[in-house]
Amino acid sequence: MILVTGATGYVGGRLITRLLKQGLTVRAAGRSLEKLKSRPWATASQIMLAEMDVFDETTMVAALKDVEIAYYMIHSMNPENKGFAAQDKKAAENFISAAKKTGLKRIIYLGGLGDDNANLSSHLQSRREVENILRSSSIPVTIFRAAMIIGSGSASFEILRYLVDRLPVMLTPKWVHTPTQPIAIANVLTYLTECLDKPETIDQTFDIGGAERLDYEALMSIYAEEAGLQKRFIIPVPVFSPNISSYWIHFITPVHASIARPLAEGLKNPTVCTETRIRDIIPQELYTPREAIHRALDRIKNHQVETHWTDAGYLPPPAYVYPGDPDWSGGTVYKDIRSIELYCQPDDLWDPIIKIGGETGWYYGDWLWHLRGILDLFFGGIGLRGGRRDPNVVHSGDALDFWRVITAEPGKRLTLLAEMKVPGEAFLTFALKKRAGDRDGEDVTVLTQKAVFAPKGLTGILYWYAVTPLHHFIFNGMLNGIAKASQHKKKCGPYVNA
Repeated sequence: MILVTGATGYVGGRLITRLLKQGLTVRAAGRSLEKLKSRPWATASQIMLAEMDVFDETTMVAALKDVEIAYYMIHSMNPENKGFAAQDKKAAENFISAAKKTGLKRIIYLGGLGDDNANLSSHLQSRREVENILRSSSIPVTIFRAAMIIGSGSASFEILRYLVDRLPVMLTPKWVHTPTQPIAIANVLTYLTECLDKPETIDQTFDIGGAERLDYEALMSIYAEEAGLQKRFIIPVPVFSPNISSYWIHFITPVHASIARPLAEGLKNPTVCTETRIRDIIPQELYTPREAIHRALDRIKNHQVETHWTDAGYLPPPAYVYPGDPDWSGGTVYKDIRSIELYCQPDDLWDPIIKIGGETGWYYGDWLWHLRGILDLFFGGIGLRGGRRDPNVVHSGDALDFWRVITAEPGKRLTLLAEMKVPGEAFLTFALKKRAGDRDGEDVTVLTQKAVFAPKGLTGILYWYAVTPLHHFIFNGMLNGIAKASQHKKKCGPYVNA
């Protein structure tokens, strides 16, 4: 039995697919069972799903029961968590405590490259601290230290992609000349899976990197060539602090400043392999940065992004959206419920509903949505740049512009949680219900759109009343837009539900 923690994260989600292909029995663990169930591998015969919180020992002990080997893929760096280093430390300590109680025999951990010295960035120092905690017990640990991982959907690659795509001229910090040895996600996954059959990797630490060393300026130039862009002009200047860099990344790329800052700080540290023993133990064809970038762009172009950095993060349970007693909001919940009726089946409307956002847009008033996204950026939010992993498919936990998919029940319901900056918590639901026996002799599907807002304090209440006048135009327009996209005849609506 193999446990993969962080199963809905970028590396963990892909790792499970590879382990299953090897015929191994895997227990996938994450904080949200709903997200786990939505993954493509969730119904495989040799998979088990476990809801696990590293700050709840009971759930960890249950997840580790009967497990021999565990992949520790937990990192707390996300927009909701400002003190990620302290959280990572506590999580690792809790995991070791639970592992000792359940008789775990081996741990495999993916950390970060960088020399052990006082100048190591806080992000890389945190990775080292986790390494030391995992090694502090008698449980054997295999540690892989990687530099930037190049793959469709990785946070580092998304920063590179958006910066180079959008800026023909870049004023950059001096870190553009820092040496690095990026590695393709495919090579990382090979090391992580093949080490299971290599006893000589037990209780060892390995540097893993790609086929070439280069600096970030060269990496940007290679990306521009592979993306078919004109030559980019990169001008290093001494005035960019990590803080300024993080906000610049925040405004240009989909990566939030809270994630961009520790990543930007780490760019000052050379991240190259100081030893290559693993290449003899697990030989494989290492991709060059150009080959890795080409593969990543090809998968993005063909909508084959298996996992995305935005997949990670907390997802509230679906019941949270339908409170019987709204004490979770301080006793106040505002709702706007509208419906439209069409001559069709529910499945006929599901396709345009799940394509909302991203390249498709919001079916009405896209300029207003873009304005809202710009305002969100200036208030420290993520804006609309998050986009979506796949333009045609959504799963629970997926990012969708500045929303998060809570539930996606085909032909029935799509529920979104707002991740933009709002003084409260906002949900948007599209529900489908078939009504048979219409007097016109045709089946009718009712599409109901429900906006739910739980305000925080007076500011939240004022916010709701300020945006309410726009609902008539935006929400009715969205319903009409979905109906038009479905190409089915409208019976009546939109109308406001009592």
